[in-house]
Amino acid sequence: MFNLNNFLRPHILSLTPYSSARDEYTGTIGVFLDANENPIGSTTNAGDYNRYPDPHQWAIKQRLAPIKGVRVEQIFLGNGSDEPIDLLVRATCVPGKDNILIMPPTYGMYEVSAAVNDVALIKVPLTPDYQVDTEAVLAAITENTKLIWLCSPNNPSGNLLQADAIRRILEAADHSLVIVDEAYIDFANTPSWTTQLDTYPNLVVLQTFSKAWGLAALRLGMCFASEELIQILNKIKPPYNISAPTQALALEALLQASRKDEMVAQILSDRQVLAEKLRSLPSVRIVHPSDANFLLVQFDDAKQVFDYLIEQQVIVRDRSKVKLCEGCLRISVGTHEENERLLEVLWQMNGNPILSELPVING
Repeated sequence: MFNLNNFLRPHILSLTPYSSARDEYTGTIGVFLDANENPIGSTTNAGDYNRYPDPHQWAIKQRLAPIKGVRVEQIFLGNGSDEPIDLLVRATCVPGKDNILIMPPTYGMYEVSAAVNDVALIKVPLTPDYQVDTEAVLAAITENTKLIWLCSPNNPSGNLLQADAIRRILEAADHSLVIVDEAYIDFANTPSWTTQLDTYPNLVVLQTFSKAWGLAALRLGMCFASEELIQILNKIKPPYNISAPTQALALEALLQASRKDEMVAQILSDRQVLAEKLRSLPSVRIVHPSDANFLLVQFDDAKQVFDYLIEQQVIVRDRSKVKLCEGCLRISVGTHEENERLLEVLWQMNGNPILSELPVING
């Protein structure tokens, strides 16, 4: 039986959280002389930001909850997804004793957060087709494995992890938190694991406003989990972790969900066209299937291609030294014009300077 208290660090359970001025009085009307703010205003002409923001972002959570099909109490908002990643490690893992399990190739911040917090790392590579090696994962879990990270759709491979594998790990690892990182879920044709929060008390789901919502500059991440775990994350986070401008812009964005859906549809259409055109290039070996807003592409000589693209000021990510991604570049889907520029440069490199001679792809 999963019990959150059994694997939280003992001092976290007894920790008295910092109580901010906005925790002690949550109203919006009154004479505010409690937080040592500048009472006159701000030095910027963009607006008045002299008052501290809501430390728990209730307005955003109330608007977000029905969109995501969760309860307000199941939502934690962080400074990007990196904040809840770090907080989860700090809340559960005793340095020098506990460990976390990752499945490379995957998002690099899981390993960085483990290293920063002096937490041991267990690595169980994905299979060559970028799926979970379920039996190997289950065999690698120890009594000190506090966190198991699953990135789905996976970065950098772009594919969804098989649901049955995730479910088996959730059911078997009853003394670990299983985190499904869904940064790219809006580009995938599958339900979010947020629908399973009430089924699996050890499930945590991460999402972000950076990708489909187009708000990367705001640094706003979402964490969905049991109400008990959300309370712990709120207990240990900095008091004002989400700025007032970020909260205001996020509230505005949540009223534009249809715009988000339109952008996702455009990116998916462009992804298909880009993938087909890349496959026509002589230097391309494999364009891996993608459920995200990027493509993992294997070239005959990835370093040469990467260097040439940089010379032409076309910037992609070199993943060729990552295990199971040998010879691969990760290419984000850009605008139509950006995608055409990428293809033009690649075609030039193959000895043909005329983009119009690329095979015509409908769509």
